[in-house]
Parts: sequence; structure tokens; C-alpha cells
Amino acid sequence: MLKIGIVGGTGYTGSELLRLLCQHPQIKITAITSRSESGTRIDAMFPNLRGALDLKFVTPDQAHLNQCDLVFFATPNGTAMHQVPQLLASGVKIIDLAADFRLQDPEQWLQWYGIQHQCPELLTEAVYGLPELNREAIRNARLVANPGCYPTAVILGFLPLIEANIVDCKLLIADAKSGVSGAGRKANVATLMGEAGESFKAYGIPGHRHWPEIHQILQQVAIAGTKSESKAIFSKKTEHQLDFTFVPHLVPMVRGIEATLYTRLTDNTQDLQVLFESRYAQEPFVDVLPAGSHPETRSVRGVNTCRIAVHRPEYSSMVVISSVIDNLVKGAAGQAVQNMNLMLGLEEGMGLAGIALQP
Repeated sequence: MLKIGIVGGTGYTGSELLRLLCQHPQIKITAITSRSESGTRIDAMFPNLRGALDLKFVTPDQAHLNQCDLVFFATPNGTAMHQVPQLLASGVKIIDLAADFRLQDPEQWLQWYGIQHQCPELLTEAVYGLPELNREAIRNARLVANPGCYPTAVILGFLPLIEANIVDCKLLIADAKSGVSGAGRKANVATLMGEAGESFKAYGIPGHRHWPEIHQILQQVAIAGTKSESKAIFSKKTEHQLDFTFVPHLVPMVRGIEATLYTRLTDNTQDLQVLFESRYAQEPFVDVLPAGSHPETRSVRGVNTCRIAVHRPEYSSMVVISSVIDNLVKGAAGQAVQNMNLMLGLEEGMGLAGIALQP
């Protein structure tokens, strides 16, 4: 059995990661750290895990993480970068579910997160953990930056069109909506049911932290022109610079993201349905729906699947893509397990079989 450690398992992402890993046949969770909850049984905090996991939270000093095969960081932004170098030096593989290694430019990290990066030398080594784009690089990686939830839905929706070079990359718009669990488990007035219920709002319009992450990856794909596994940093002066607008919204549901994506076609000869079906034909966790479909977030509740529909509105040069995921699964913990399987030489879908919850 492969030994797995989790740093910071007290949030929604951490609890979802535990739920999935408890069902995995080839791994053993050896430690889950939390300074504030040290000594607390896991199933006392997460009753759904009663009978599935007989562990307590421990402090990082008690966890012996350097003896693990792989460690997940389910911690706030800016935490993992303090511990990752030492663990890598011990031969431990790392998946960070926060943003510490998603951006390759330390100046951009400082701009968006407001703190100096502690190990900038690792930023260009870290592999962006979107298997549908970087599968082989993930297999060989020792450090994977798990994508954000919004970026997963948006990138998978735009990817076939940009790879095929048939859309105007100066006009990319993502209108995305997320359930309140995307804000985390911490107390926050804005996400209380009495505040978020029966309401719907946009936020982060002047600038959201997921914007540079999405922009970075779509720009790489646009420059490559075909399916890319490149990790190069591209100049702001490049002629391939994207014009990308991202507007997130908060909707009164617990789980789920729906991203409605807009761009203008530059080639009207392509059969878009065939393009999307061909691009994702071999992808176990991307489901291209039949023409005319409208994917629903409830269809992916609790599973590691992205469901996509592509539309060409009548009398328009625009194309509209609808992409839905569970923000805690394909948008976080499920994708992290998918990446773990690739990094440890296991079957990619191991531990991720399941059917979405209904209702």
C-alpha cells in the first residue's frame, strides 16, 4: 500500500479528499495534520467518515510526512510553499490543491496574492495538474499544482476551440457561477444561508485570482497551436496575447460550477460537435453531451466528471460552450486523486468510480 499524507484536512476540500481516498484500494492514509484540531478524531469533525477512517488530526511535527510516498496540501494559499522544498528533498511527491505553484511568474504571484513566494525556483518545475492537457508531464512530476475549480471548468470548455485555432483569442469571455462551498468552510457572513439564499450576484469583476491562472494556460495552448504539454513562460509582448474576461458569480447552492463561455469563430467550416467529441473521446472524466444539450450541475454532483455542451446560436458568429463540474471533486479533490494515480503509476480512474447523486 502506498502511504499518503494530508496537510490541512479540515476544510471542504480536505473532507472531500478524505472521502475519496477512503475508497481507494491502493493507498493508506497515514497522517492528516491540523494544528488547531490536533487530537480530534476525523470522524468527530466529519461524521460521514465514521467507520471508514480511524485516525486523529496530528500536528505537522507528529505526522512524519517525509515517510510518505505522496503528500497532499489542502491548505490556504501561501502555506505549502514553506514546507514543499524539504519534502521534495526527502523524495516525497507533492500535490498542492491551493494556488502556491499554479502561476509560473513570482512577480505575478506577488501581484495577485500579496506575499513573496518562498521557493520561486520551483514554479517552473511544477506541472499544472490538468490531465486532459498535461497527462504525460504529470506522470513524471514530483510536484503538481492542482488546478482551481473555475479554471478547470473554463479551460476544458475552451480547449478544443483554441487548440484547433478556429476562434478569436482576442475575445474570450467566461461567465461562471459557483455554489457557496467554493468559498471554503470558514465562517463568512457573505456565504451564510440567510445572506446567499434567494440571491444571485457577481463578484471579483475588477480582478479575480483565477484570472491569471486561466489566462496563463489558455495562452500556452494558443501559442502551441495544437495539444500542448509546454510549460514555458510567455512574454507579455507576444502577438498571441489573449483578451480574456472572467466574471464569477455566487449562486445559492452548495456544490457545483457552471461556466458559460463565449468566443467568436474565425472558421465556420468546422463541425463543432465532432470537434469536441473527438478531442475528448479518450478522456475518462470529460463527457461531451449530444448537440442541443444544456448540462446541469446536479448531473455531476459528487463525481469527477466535467460535462460539456457546445452551441452555435443562430444568426451569430459566436460559439457558446456550457461546462459543469462539482467544484469539490473535478474542481479540487477528485482531480487531485486523478493526478495522484498518474504520479504513482496507478490506473488513472482508480478510486474515482461513481454515479452522481440524484436528487
